[in-house]
Amino acid sequence: MNTAQQMLTVDDHNRGFVNMTYIYPVVSRRARGVSVGVNLNPNNACNWHCAYCQVPGLVRGAAPEIDLELLSRELEAFLHELVHGRFMEEHVPPEARVIRDIAFSGNGEPTSSKRFAEVMALVVELRNKVGLAHVPIRVISNGSLIDRLYVQEGLRTLAAAGGEVWFKLDGGRAEDIARINGVDIRPEAHVQRLVQCASLCPTWVQTCMMRWDGELPTDAALEAYLEMLKAAGVERLQGVHLYGVVRPSYQEEAVHLKQMTADELEHIACRIRALGLTVTVSP
Repeated sequence: MNTAQQMLTVDDHNRGFVNMTYIYPVVSRRARGVSVGVNLNPNNACNWHCAYCQVPGLVRGAAPEIDLELLSRELEAFLHELVHGRFMEEHVPPEARVIRDIAFSGNGEPTSSKRFAEVMALVVELRNKVGLAHVPIRVISNGSLIDRLYVQEGLRTLAAAGGEVWFKLDGGRAEDIARINGVDIRPEAHVQRLVQCASLCPTWVQTCMMRWDGELPTDAALEAYLEMLKAAGVERLQGVHLYGVVRPSYQEEAVHLKQMTADELEHIACRIRALGLTVTVSP
């Protein structure tokens, strides 16, 4: 156990808190409790390069080969410690001492692992084995690889286990996506990926918004974003997790970013709710 930091906080998602390769705990402000992270990208590789990413040393690429036996040992041991040990008492603030989810997140795009479907089945099995079948499993994804068959297989397993996807959509125009997410994609194509994802598993849209060089998102940018939600079909989606930048970005684009106020985010949330979608807001 790494004792350099005694308590988990929402401001620090230190992947090395428990000195494991694939498993790490965080106190999640969006999940509102302890989230058990599954990091399939310990090589800090992602096919996107989001301006607000908190991963130091982020590189372009995919997940490395996964050691399933090590992942299994780490996850089972840590879940057992959460349920039967003193980790909660010693390292989690009293108000957050509840296991909210097991989340495929980490240091890159989790679906870039070719063993994603195998890992998903393993995580479901171990969650149930330690008596946490009621704890949801979530995949936090940019959604870019939804056309891969092994990703679809994993998401079907996730759906059968009562889980959900948090699908990244930060902008509705190609220039906004390029600036914020560092990728050259057609928004229309990404919306089709969102539709496909929602057909496989319950899906929330996750949207990060911020001031860029001090400026709020323009009306044109917001309108394009709202059009993407409408194009996806609001009836297909569980809702939108709208959040701002809190923890520091380790990317060079961080100099452009500034946190929006709660009122500014709530104003955008109202426009999303007007479409008929549920919205949660985390400033």
